[in-house]
Amino acid sequence: MRYILSIFLALFTLTIEAQNSDLLIEKDLITDWSKYPIFPYLIDSTASKEQLKPEFKYLDSIEVYGITYMSDDLKIKGLMAKPKKQGNYPCVIYNRGGNRDFGSLKVYHGAITLGQIAKEGYVVIASQYRGNGGSEGKEEFGGKDVNDITILPEVLKEIQGADTEKIGMYGWSRGGMMTYIALSKMDEIKAVVVGGAVSDALSMMEDRPEMETKVMAELIPNYPNSKDIEIVKRSAIKWVDKFPNDVPILMLHGNADWRVKPEQSLNLALEFEKHRIPYRLIMFEGGDHGISEHEKEVDKQVINWFNRFLKNSEELPNMEYHGR
Repeated sequence: MRYILSIFLALFTLTIEAQNSDLLIEKDLITDWSKYPIFPYLIDSTASKEQLKPEFKYLDSIEVYGITYMSDDLKIKGLMAKPKKQGNYPCVIYNRGGNRDFGSLKVYHGAITLGQIAKEGYVVIASQYRGNGGSEGKEEFGGKDVNDITILPEVLKEIQGADTEKIGMYGWSRGGMMTYIALSKMDEIKAVVVGGAVSDALSMMEDRPEMETKVMAELIPNYPNSKDIEIVKRSAIKWVDKFPNDVPILMLHGNADWRVKPEQSLNLALEFEKHRIPYRLIMFEGGDHGISEHEKEVDKQVINWFNRFLKNSEELPNMEYHGR
């Protein structure tokens, strides 16, 4: 009897652990684009019948989901896009910019931002971060909300067709800052792309004082008493030694970016040089914060980088000084 009871308790424990391991608690497929404000933008109004514009035909080949997953016992909202065709696809974690509602993920991000990558054969996942877009908790602009990113490789393990041995990360603006912080805490990431990324929070606040008064001071817990410490935590340029030297980083920046000055990427690149971290910096002439003037080239560079180091498993560049 005691033996049977022991088996029962063991099975019960395993069942509870299995239930607790489920991080992805909701996955809602978006099937009818006509319900969303983006729909007129997607449709060819000159066609005799309702159909997608040629540049958005790829939406027929991918699936876009609204998701809810667990992070630090909080329910976090996000988006995911993946190819419809069965297969084993490398993954990309996309980190949004902005704060609170500004820059929050909308359905059109799933269709376009994530979808443009998914159509190339990737599973793409993105977090709203805690406190945003219906997520539980409170945003900390690079504090504990980074955990909402670092848990995503585990979430991806629950996605059919996601090759979690090949995960890249892509962040823009504040999302670039989040990417840098996450990269210093993770070992699952194989390639990184950032655009208009914040690497020096103090310099950003000097250029834009409202970023301190209206963002940092309002979102970071106990900010007045821990200001110096919290600023360093959000400034990759202060801890480049924490970066792995086996993850290639593509840095994109517009040299007419007023939101995040181009010096943020230029100065970080010089630190990468000292530590022999593999990187490529592309500075786009006249480019604004979103590098909208060079949109097609940016998209091409992003996909090419992930194809090289995720899809094709290209060897890392030789960072030792060499040559004739």
